[in-house]
Amino acid sequence: MTAQQNGTISIEVSDFLLNCFVRSPSWQLWLSLPLSLLFLLAMGANAILLITIRLETSLHEPMYYLLSFLSLLDIVLCLTVIPKVLVIFWFDLRSISFSACFLQMYIMNCFLAMESCTFMVMAYDRYVAICHPLRYPSIITDQFVTKAAIFILARNALMTLPIPILSARLYYCEDNVIENCICANMSVSRLSCDDVTINRLYQFAGGWTLLGSDLILIFLSYTLILRAVLRLKAEGAVTKALSTCGSHFILILFFSTILLVFVLTHVAKKKVSPDVPILLNVLHHVIPAALNPIVYGVRTQEIKQGIQRLLKKGW
Repeated sequence: MTAQQNGTISIEVSDFLLNCFVRSPSWQLWLSLPLSLLFLLAMGANAILLITIRLETSLHEPMYYLLSFLSLLDIVLCLTVIPKVLVIFWFDLRSISFSACFLQMYIMNCFLAMESCTFMVMAYDRYVAICHPLRYPSIITDQFVTKAAIFILARNALMTLPIPILSARLYYCEDNVIENCICANMSVSRLSCDDVTINRLYQFAGGWTLLGSDLILIFLSYTLILRAVLRLKAEGAVTKALSTCGSHFILILFFSTILLVFVLTHVAKKKVSPDVPILLNVLHHVIPAALNPIVYGVRTQEIKQGIQRLLKKGW
Protein backbone atom coordinates (compact mmCIF):
# COMPACT_ATOMS: atom_id res chain seq x y z
CA MET A 1 0.00 0.00 0.00
CA THR A 2 1.39 3.45 -0.95
CA ALA A 3 0.83 6.79 0.74
CA GLN A 4 1.73 10.43 0.01
CA GLN A 5 3.59 12.18 2.83
CA ASN A 6 5.54 15.47 2.69
CA GLY A 7 5.34 15.51 -1.10
CA THR A 8 7.00 12.11 -1.56
CA ILE A 9 5.55 8.69 -2.17
CA SER A 10 6.32 6.09 0.51
CA ILE A 11 5.20 2.55 1.12
CA GLU A 12 2.96 1.99 4.14
CA VAL A 13 3.75 -1.41 5.65
CA SER A 14 0.96 -3.88 6.42
CA ASP A 15 2.82 -6.20 8.78
CA PHE A 16 6.04 -6.41 10.81
CA LEU A 17 9.04 -8.75 10.80
CA LEU A 18 10.51 -9.74 14.18
CA ASN A 19 14.29 -9.89 13.90
CA CYS A 20 15.73 -11.62 16.99
CA PHE A 21 19.35 -11.15 18.03
CA VAL A 22 20.60 -9.29 14.98
CA ARG A 23 24.18 -9.11 16.26
CA SER A 24 24.22 -12.59 17.86
CA PRO A 25 22.21 -14.90 15.54
CA SER A 26 23.84 -18.00 17.06
CA TRP A 27 21.92 -17.30 20.30
CA GLN A 28 18.74 -18.57 18.62
CA LEU A 29 20.24 -22.05 18.23
CA TRP A 30 21.39 -22.59 21.81
CA LEU A 31 18.44 -20.74 23.35
CA SER A 32 15.69 -22.75 21.63
CA LEU A 33 16.02 -25.93 23.75
CA PRO A 34 16.29 -24.31 27.24
CA LEU A 35 13.51 -21.86 26.33
CA SER A 36 11.28 -24.75 25.22
CA LEU A 37 11.96 -26.63 28.47
CA LEU A 38 11.28 -23.52 30.55
CA PHE A 39 8.01 -22.96 28.68
CA LEU A 40 6.86 -26.56 29.27
CA LEU A 41 7.91 -26.31 32.93
CA ALA A 42 6.00 -23.04 33.39
CA MET A 43 2.84 -24.42 31.74
CA GLY A 44 2.99 -27.74 33.62
CA ALA A 45 3.86 -26.36 37.05
CA ASN A 46 1.20 -23.63 36.92
CA ALA A 47 -1.42 -26.10 35.67
CA ILE A 48 -0.62 -28.49 38.55
CA LEU A 49 -0.81 -25.62 41.04
CA LEU A 50 -4.18 -24.42 39.70
CA ILE A 51 -5.64 -27.96 39.69
CA THR A 52 -4.36 -28.60 43.24
CA ILE A 53 -5.87 -25.39 44.62
CA ARG A 54 -9.11 -26.05 42.74
CA LEU A 55 -9.57 -29.64 43.96
CA GLU A 56 -8.19 -29.40 47.50
CA THR A 57 -10.85 -27.83 49.74
CA SER A 58 -8.22 -27.14 52.43
CA LEU A 59 -6.62 -24.65 50.00
CA HIS A 60 -9.82 -22.68 49.41
CA GLU A 61 -8.47 -19.67 51.29
CA PRO A 62 -7.75 -16.06 50.20
CA MET A 63 -3.97 -16.51 50.09
CA TYR A 64 -4.26 -19.44 47.69
CA TYR A 65 -6.86 -17.65 45.56
CA LEU A 66 -4.30 -14.87 45.05
CA LEU A 67 -1.70 -17.47 44.15
CA SER A 68 -4.12 -18.97 41.59
CA PHE A 69 -4.61 -15.51 40.09
CA LEU A 70 -0.82 -15.11 39.81
CA SER A 71 -0.57 -18.49 38.05
CA LEU A 72 -3.24 -17.49 35.52
CA LEU A 73 -1.34 -14.27 34.75
CA ASP A 74 1.89 -16.25 34.29
CA ILE A 75 0.20 -18.68 31.89
CA VAL A 76 -1.26 -15.88 29.74
CA LEU A 77 2.08 -14.00 29.61
CA CYS A 78 3.93 -17.17 28.61
CA LEU A 79 1.41 -18.08 25.90
CA THR A 80 1.49 -14.53 24.53
CA VAL A 81 5.24 -14.39 24.06
CA ILE A 82 7.10 -17.71 24.09
CA PRO A 83 5.32 -19.73 21.32
CA LYS A 84 5.93 -16.93 18.79
CA VAL A 85 9.59 -16.67 19.84
CA LEU A 86 10.04 -20.44 19.44
CA VAL A 87 8.39 -20.38 16.00
CA ILE A 88 10.91 -17.71 14.97
CA PHE A 89 13.81 -19.79 16.35
CA TRP A 90 12.70 -23.07 14.74
CA PHE A 91 11.02 -22.11 11.47
CA ASP A 92 12.16 -18.51 10.89
CA LEU A 93 8.50 -17.40 10.66
CA ARG A 94 9.20 -13.79 11.62
CA SER A 95 6.12 -12.11 10.16
CA ILE A 96 3.44 -10.77 12.52
CA SER A 97 0.34 -8.78 11.52
CA PHE A 98 -0.36 -5.27 12.80
CA SER A 99 -3.32 -6.39 14.91
CA ALA A 100 -1.44 -9.37 16.41
CA CYS A 101 1.57 -7.18 17.20
CA PHE A 102 -0.42 -4.49 19.00
CA LEU A 103 -2.49 -7.13 20.83
CA GLN A 104 0.71 -8.78 22.06
CA MET A 105 2.02 -5.35 23.10
CA TYR A 106 -1.13 -4.69 25.14
CA ILE A 107 -1.20 -8.10 26.84
CA MET A 108 2.50 -7.90 27.78
CA ASN A 109 2.19 -4.44 29.32
CA CYS A 110 -1.18 -5.11 30.96
CA PHE A 111 -0.41 -8.51 32.46
CA LEU A 112 3.07 -7.51 33.63
CA ALA A 113 1.48 -4.61 35.53
CA MET A 114 -1.22 -6.99 36.86
CA GLU A 115 1.48 -9.34 38.14
CA SER A 116 3.23 -6.49 39.94
CA CYS A 117 -0.09 -5.40 41.46
CA THR A 118 -0.84 -9.00 42.56
CA PHE A 119 2.51 -9.16 44.36
CA MET A 120 1.55 -5.93 46.13
CA VAL A 121 -1.78 -7.41 47.30
CA MET A 122 0.01 -10.59 48.42
CA ALA A 123 2.49 -8.49 50.40
CA TYR A 124 -0.45 -6.77 52.11
CA ASP A 125 -1.94 -10.21 52.86
CA ARG A 126 1.30 -11.26 54.61
CA TYR A 127 1.47 -7.91 56.44
CA VAL A 128 -2.01 -8.43 57.94
CA ALA A 129 -1.27 -12.10 58.72
CA ILE A 130 1.88 -11.26 60.71
CA CYS A 131 1.25 -7.76 62.07
CA HIS A 132 -2.51 -8.18 62.81
CA PRO A 133 -3.07 -11.97 63.10
CA LEU A 134 -6.26 -11.69 65.19
CA ARG A 135 -7.89 -9.41 62.61
CA TYR A 136 -6.70 -11.44 59.59
CA PRO A 137 -9.89 -13.56 59.17
CA SER A 138 -12.07 -10.44 59.22
CA ILE A 139 -9.87 -8.37 56.85
CA ILE A 140 -8.58 -10.91 54.30
CA THR A 141 -11.85 -12.53 53.22
CA ASP A 142 -13.16 -13.98 49.95
CA GLN A 143 -14.86 -10.63 49.39
CA PHE A 144 -11.50 -8.85 49.82
CA VAL A 145 -9.93 -11.14 47.18
CA THR A 146 -12.81 -10.42 44.76
CA LYS A 147 -12.43 -6.65 45.24
CA ALA A 148 -8.63 -6.92 44.90
CA ALA A 149 -8.99 -8.91 41.64
CA ILE A 150 -11.42 -6.30 40.22
CA PHE A 151 -9.01 -3.51 41.21
CA ILE A 152 -6.03 -5.32 39.63
CA LEU A 153 -7.93 -5.93 36.39
CA ALA A 154 -9.50 -2.46 36.13
CA ARG A 155 -6.44 -0.38 37.08
CA ASN A 156 -3.99 -2.12 34.79
CA ALA A 157 -6.35 -2.76 31.86
CA LEU A 158 -7.24 0.95 31.69
CA MET A 159 -3.79 2.39 32.47
CA THR A 160 -1.97 0.30 29.85
CA LEU A 161 -4.61 0.65 27.10
CA PRO A 162 -3.11 3.91 25.69
CA ILE A 163 0.23 2.16 25.00
CA PRO A 164 -0.91 0.09 21.97
CA ILE A 165 -3.38 2.82 20.93
CA LEU A 166 -0.60 5.44 20.76
CA SER A 167 1.61 3.03 18.80
CA ALA A 168 -1.17 1.94 16.43
CA ARG A 169 -2.06 5.51 15.47
CA LEU A 170 1.49 6.19 14.22
CA TYR A 171 2.33 6.16 10.50
CA TYR A 172 4.69 3.31 9.56
CA CYS A 173 6.51 3.67 6.26
CA GLU A 174 8.98 1.41 4.45
CA ASP A 175 10.94 -0.09 7.40
CA ASN A 176 8.94 -2.89 9.01
CA VAL A 177 11.74 -4.88 10.70
CA ILE A 178 11.44 -4.85 14.51
CA GLU A 179 14.83 -5.53 16.07
CA ASN A 180 13.30 -7.58 18.85
CA CYS A 181 11.74 -11.02 19.44
CA ILE A 182 8.53 -9.42 20.70
CA CYS A 183 6.40 -6.37 19.94
CA ALA A 184 7.84 -4.15 22.65
CA ASN A 185 6.36 -0.66 22.52
CA MET A 186 9.49 1.36 21.80
CA SER A 187 10.96 -1.26 19.43
CA VAL A 188 7.81 -0.90 17.29
CA SER A 189 7.35 2.87 17.68
CA ARG A 190 10.87 3.73 16.53
CA LEU A 191 9.99 2.35 13.07
CA SER A 192 7.43 5.13 12.64
CA CYS A 193 7.95 8.21 10.51
CA ASP A 194 6.05 10.26 13.12
CA ASP A 195 7.18 11.88 16.37
CA VAL A 196 7.10 9.28 19.17
CA THR A 197 7.75 11.64 22.12
CA ILE A 198 4.27 11.06 23.57
CA ASN A 199 4.76 7.29 23.35
CA ARG A 200 8.08 7.50 25.19
CA LEU A 201 6.69 9.79 27.89
CA TYR A 202 3.60 7.64 28.52
CA GLN A 203 5.66 4.42 28.60
CA PHE A 204 8.05 5.99 31.13
CA ALA A 205 5.41 7.72 33.27
CA GLY A 206 2.96 4.81 33.16
CA GLY A 207 5.64 2.23 33.94
CA TRP A 208 7.03 4.07 36.93
CA THR A 209 3.56 5.01 38.20
CA LEU A 210 2.25 1.43 38.12
CA LEU A 211 5.34 -0.67 38.87
CA GLY A 212 7.01 2.00 41.00
CA SER A 213 4.03 2.50 43.31
CA ASP A 214 3.61 -1.27 43.67
CA LEU A 215 7.26 -1.79 44.58
CA ILE A 216 7.16 1.05 47.13
CA LEU A 217 4.09 -0.47 48.84
CA ILE A 218 5.66 -3.96 48.72
CA PHE A 219 8.86 -2.61 50.31
CA LEU A 220 6.81 -0.79 52.97
CA SER A 221 4.82 -3.95 53.78
CA TYR A 222 7.94 -6.07 54.23
CA THR A 223 9.64 -3.36 56.30
CA LEU A 224 6.66 -3.38 58.69
CA ILE A 225 6.65 -7.20 58.66
CA LEU A 226 10.35 -7.34 59.54
CA ARG A 227 9.89 -4.82 62.33
CA ALA A 228 6.97 -6.82 63.77
CA VAL A 229 8.87 -10.13 63.46
CA LEU A 230 11.91 -8.81 65.34
CA ARG A 231 9.62 -7.88 68.24
CA LEU A 232 8.29 -11.45 68.60
CA LYS A 233 9.63 -13.15 71.71
CA ALA A 234 7.88 -16.55 71.56
CA GLU A 235 10.22 -19.44 70.78
CA GLY A 236 10.17 -20.31 67.07
CA ALA A 237 7.79 -17.42 66.29
CA VAL A 238 10.38 -15.51 64.25
CA THR A 239 11.24 -18.56 62.13
CA LYS A 240 7.58 -19.37 61.52
CA ALA A 241 6.70 -15.77 60.61
CA LEU A 242 9.62 -15.42 58.21
CA SER A 243 8.77 -18.79 56.63
CA THR A 244 5.19 -17.71 55.85
CA CYS A 245 6.33 -14.72 53.80
CA GLY A 246 9.65 -16.11 52.58
CA SER A 247 8.16 -17.52 49.36
CA HIS A 248 6.53 -14.18 48.50
CA PHE A 249 9.72 -12.25 49.17
CA ILE A 250 11.92 -14.55 47.04
CA LEU A 251 9.63 -14.23 44.02
CA ILE A 252 9.11 -10.47 44.42
CA LEU A 253 12.87 -10.00 44.76
CA PHE A 254 13.50 -11.98 41.55
CA PHE A 255 10.69 -10.16 39.71
CA SER A 256 12.13 -6.78 40.76
CA THR A 257 15.77 -7.72 40.12
CA ILE A 258 15.27 -8.89 36.53
CA LEU A 259 13.25 -5.71 35.82
CA LEU A 260 16.03 -3.59 37.34
CA VAL A 261 18.71 -5.36 35.27
CA PHE A 262 16.55 -4.88 32.15
CA VAL A 263 16.24 -1.12 32.86
CA LEU A 264 19.98 -0.76 33.61
CA THR A 265 21.00 -2.51 30.38
CA HIS A 266 18.76 -0.09 28.47
CA VAL A 267 20.36 2.88 30.24
CA ALA A 268 23.87 1.54 29.54
CA LYS A 269 23.04 0.35 26.03
CA LYS A 270 26.23 1.85 24.56
CA LYS A 271 28.31 -0.45 26.79
CA VAL A 272 26.09 -3.54 26.48
CA SER A 273 25.17 -5.49 23.35
CA PRO A 274 21.66 -4.49 22.13
CA ASP A 275 20.77 -8.20 22.13
CA VAL A 276 21.15 -8.44 25.94
CA PRO A 277 17.99 -6.39 26.79
CA ILE A 278 16.08 -8.44 24.17
CA LEU A 279 17.21 -11.67 25.83
CA LEU A 280 16.27 -10.38 29.30
CA ASN A 281 12.88 -9.25 28.02
CA VAL A 282 12.12 -12.74 26.65
CA LEU A 283 13.39 -14.52 29.78
CA HIS A 284 11.34 -12.22 32.01
CA HIS A 285 8.18 -13.67 30.47
CA VAL A 286 9.09 -17.30 31.22
CA ILE A 287 11.52 -17.64 34.17
CA PRO A 288 9.25 -16.05 36.84
CA ALA A 289 6.33 -18.07 35.45
CA ALA A 290 8.36 -21.28 35.87
CA LEU A 291 9.72 -20.32 39.31
CA ASN A 292 6.51 -19.06 40.97
CA PRO A 293 4.68 -22.42 41.33
CA ILE A 294 7.89 -24.33 42.14
CA VAL A 295 8.92 -21.98 44.95
CA TYR A 296 5.41 -22.08 46.45
CA GLY A 297 5.18 -25.84 45.99
CA VAL A 298 8.50 -26.42 47.75
CA ARG A 299 8.14 -23.85 50.53
CA THR A 300 4.40 -24.09 51.31
CA GLN A 301 3.59 -27.25 53.26
CA GLU A 302 -0.16 -27.13 52.52
CA ILE A 303 0.40 -27.01 48.75
CA LYS A 304 3.02 -29.76 48.91
CA GLN A 305 0.63 -32.00 50.87
CA GLY A 306 -2.23 -31.16 48.48
CA ILE A 307 -0.14 -32.20 45.44
CA GLN A 308 0.87 -35.44 47.20
CA ARG A 309 -2.78 -36.27 48.00
CA LEU A 310 -3.80 -35.63 44.38
CA LEU A 311 -0.98 -37.86 43.10
CA LYS A 312 -2.06 -40.67 45.45
CA LYS A 313 -5.66 -40.34 44.21
CA GLY A 314 -4.42 -40.39 40.63
CA TRP A 315 -2.47 -43.60 41.19
